[in-house]
Amino acid sequence: MADAITRREFLKKTLAQTGLALAVFYGPSGHRVCTAQPPVKRPEAFSPSIWLQITRDNLVTVYVNKSEMGQGVVTTFPMLVAEELDADWKQIRFEIAPALERYHDPVSRAQATEGSTSVVHMQGALRLAGAAAREMLILAAARLWDVPPETCEASRGIVRSSHKTGSTFTYGQLSEEASKMPVPQKPVLKQGDRFKVLGIPMHRLDAPDKLNGTAVFGMDVFVQDMLFANIVRPTTYGANLFSYDKVAVQKVSGIKHIFEIGSSVVLCADSLAALAQGRKLLNVRWKGAADPELSTRTLNRTLLRRLKDKGVMVREDRPSRDDSPSNLRRIQAVYTLPYLAHVTMEPMNCTAHVQQDRCDLWVPTQNQTATRRVAAETAGLDPEQVRIYTTYLGGGFGRRLETDFVREAVLISKATGKPVKLLWTREDDLQNDFYRPACCSSIESELDVAGRITSWSQKVVAPSIWERVAPIRFVKGVDPSAVEGLQDTLYSIPHFSLEYTKVNTPVPVGFWRSVGHSHNAFFMECFMDELAHAAEKDPLQFRLELLEGHPRAQAVLRAAAEKAGWGSTLPSGQGLGLARHYCYGTHIAQVARVSVNEHQGTVRVIKVTCAVDCGTVVNPDGVVAQIEGGIVFGLSAALKERVEFSKGGVASRNFSDYRVLTMKETPSIEVILLAEGEPAGGIGAAGVPPIAPAVANAVFAATEARVRDLPLNPENVLKAMRKRGRSPDLEKERLEPPKPPTPPDPEADV
Repeated sequence: MADAITRREFLKKTLAQTGLALAVFYGPSGHRVCTAQPPVKRPEAFSPSIWLQITRDNLVTVYVNKSEMGQGVVTTFPMLVAEELDADWKQIRFEIAPALERYHDPVSRAQATEGSTSVVHMQGALRLAGAAAREMLILAAARLWDVPPETCEASRGIVRSSHKTGSTFTYGQLSEEASKMPVPQKPVLKQGDRFKVLGIPMHRLDAPDKLNGTAVFGMDVFVQDMLFANIVRPTTYGANLFSYDKVAVQKVSGIKHIFEIGSSVVLCADSLAALAQGRKLLNVRWKGAADPELSTRTLNRTLLRRLKDKGVMVREDRPSRDDSPSNLRRIQAVYTLPYLAHVTMEPMNCTAHVQQDRCDLWVPTQNQTATRRVAAETAGLDPEQVRIYTTYLGGGFGRRLETDFVREAVLISKATGKPVKLLWTREDDLQNDFYRPACCSSIESELDVAGRITSWSQKVVAPSIWERVAPIRFVKGVDPSAVEGLQDTLYSIPHFSLEYTKVNTPVPVGFWRSVGHSHNAFFMECFMDELAHAAEKDPLQFRLELLEGHPRAQAVLRAAAEKAGWGSTLPSGQGLGLARHYCYGTHIAQVARVSVNEHQGTVRVIKVTCAVDCGTVVNPDGVVAQIEGGIVFGLSAALKERVEFSKGGVASRNFSDYRVLTMKETPSIEVILLAEGEPAGGIGAAGVPPIAPAVANAVFAATEARVRDLPLNPENVLKAMRKRGRSPDLEKERLEPPKPPTPPDPEADV
């Protein structure tokens, strides 16, 4: 990337040049006061559906039942309504829907934001709501004019009639009369060639508040008379509380409460300064651990040794008759991936106020349905007595589907009788996560003399997420998230078998952006590249041949390769790597151009070219932004991220030893949209899976060294270079303890 710039430099230059300032508004207490209330539907409003209302002031309010965490849902949902309503975009507003059953996702039957399903699940309901409102407005105008409805047309928030030249009604003027019309059960939806909003770049409706500082995230919430709370948790899994210095902490001015929750200690104070000082003096000690010897090395050893065990057969395809030739070439490989943290920009937090007959929550959550249930259970109330104000989320990535921080906040508020704002520190957040599972996979394949794949046998070893979250989904010993993207591969392989082996460790695991696709794309696309080179075929052509019958998958491959200059001659030390994947109804392919310093083992990603087909595009700018964000997110994990464990617990503490990609290291990214006429697919997580294998394959193209263990840090790259041309010694080289992390650069942009 030309003229690389750090985040700090960017902010200094941008704010100085534009005069932009971030304003924060404060109440009498010196804090910004949260006054959020559930959406109020005015009696005089025209509301043909729970998803929208039109008021006499000519404003259209769309109710968004998903959480806004940067993916742009508060813009895409209004666009879906505006298209069918034929509204003027300047009329459109949004409100976050309250956590009530009537706002449940019609497909998942819950109110949650996950799995890149927001537009996929909600587009039908929102478009029907807009179309029904448009038809009712036209009927209302026809009645007022006393003309046939077919002579009336709605466009840009105004209804006209061919029988009333020069006369118009705005939607606001028609709102009262439209409320008297019957709601059509089967309103007519527009065809793609009539779209005026969908597919057109639109400014984000949440951008102004986020630019001027008035947007309320969970960390911004303040309510009257609230206390600040923090929890000091065990440093090892399974440890029990032994002692702490309660007397010393009680001497700190501003400390209001100290008490225990399980093996943790809770501090409550009337200021953040008092809370921080009290935590320093707490001097907590624990004893015992579930596994005192637990470390990165022992966890890796457990994973790799389970590869020898027989797993549960997930899929096995055999040709109708086995006439494979005897002179086959066998290719084998083993890949390992580490535990990863979510490291959301905003650490976990929740503000709770438990009273005798109600519980109010101000919370950045991806899971309103579970949050409401957990809060009710913890407070001893009925779900109807819990009111949730969903704030903006400073990142979700699956972490905020969990409710652990909600339960804690409710417990503390109930114990103190006060509104409580629970705040996690970055260290709390990193060391008490539900991590992306560490996993490994062995793959064995055979090639015939023509370089065609005749068989593919794969085993995946990974902890189960679903066994904890929803055991009903853990069927016959198989976690569906552990094998997604493999079980339903689009590649045509004559004999394909897939096994899964569950491994148990004390480390809690959860959903991480793109979930199992994030590791299974790495396994499959890296090995596919290995097979292509073993067959002495171009990796692009090798994949295209295996994707016969899947033109959309082939199209994104061709588009990304062409734009990236696939096949061109590069300078020494540089390489192009290719990967593709299909997930959430979206086809995606990426080509990474990298340079590798063979002496230091450092990898620099110069450019990523990405082609995506997600079907019907609502907001092109939003799709591109999501793909770019997914690539950066996945690239950070591919190049740097790995949770380290030692002495029975998490050794990684902060960004000093859990390094993430910086702005200065971010490559140039080009996104090509190929969507055309197909149903909309998910986009929030689709950019993540292909980037790690694309970069790993590019490293091979530059060095002829296969890196089969993530991250692609100097340690693993140099190890792969030493092994060029020979088989890996799994029981020795892979189990060597990792080198200690490099001390942080004080000037680094972290």
